Amino acid sequence: LADHKVYFARTDNGDVQCKGLEAALEYVKPTAMIGLSTIHKAFSEKILRRMNEMNTQARPIIFPLSNPKTKAECTFEEAMRCTDNRVLFASGTAFPEYTIPGTNDTRVPGQGNNMYVFPPIGLGAKLARPTSITDTMIFAVSKALSNTLSDDEIARGELYPRIERIRETSAQVAAAFIHQAVREGLAQDAYWIDLVKSNPAEGYLSDIPDGTYSQVVLEEVTKVMWAPADTVNSFISSTKL
Repeated sequence: LADHKVYFARTDNGDVQCKGLEAALEYVKPTAMIGLSTIHKAFSEKILRRMNEMNTQARPIIFPLSNPKTKAECTFEEAMRCTDNRVLFASGTAFPEYTIPGTNDTRVPGQGNNMYVFPPIGLGAKLARPTSITDTMIFAVSKALSNTLSDDEIARGELYPRIERIRETSAQVAAAFIHQAVREGLAQDAYWIDLVKSNPAEGYLSDIPDGTYSQVVLEEVTKVMWAPADTVNSFISSTKL
């Protein structure tokens, strides 16, 4: 194995050697498959159906993250059909919605894209100016993102907030990042340090990053977010010297 893969290699398989995905599936019996192979159709119908059979107590998790579509391990439609519409799905590229045949039930695939976290991490770092960005800050960001799901999105089984709400969720994630940077004592900007300390989040006493933030910090983050112009004319007028 290449050096960067050794860390992830299992050593508990004894004499069992899996020569392909199907053999590995039978040996490991996973609850989730994450595709990073760039091999088109690597998650075949047979593989997807077997994943569904193995996971009767909980929904199978299928993440074909390879880009573009021509390299994706499977499509959303394939994952839905082969798992009796039970799949928890997120892909690296956007796939169309899928309507379950014979019903009016239309499901929206999740897209595991960095657009949900990279901009708010950048904004939070720009504002709080932490000396470094730690793993626990990233963990707090991931928790914050999951917390942004609305009741409707949760009821529909969606894994990510709707793209139409991305400005709203970006502000929430950035606020959580700033809180975590202050909690870790790495933030350097006095304004945000004072604001967080005077308006602590619900979980500020916890040692485990939980992605929480205060409403006051959220409101201040929202105020300083870049806003696109409503029209071309307003953009031109705002940039006149």
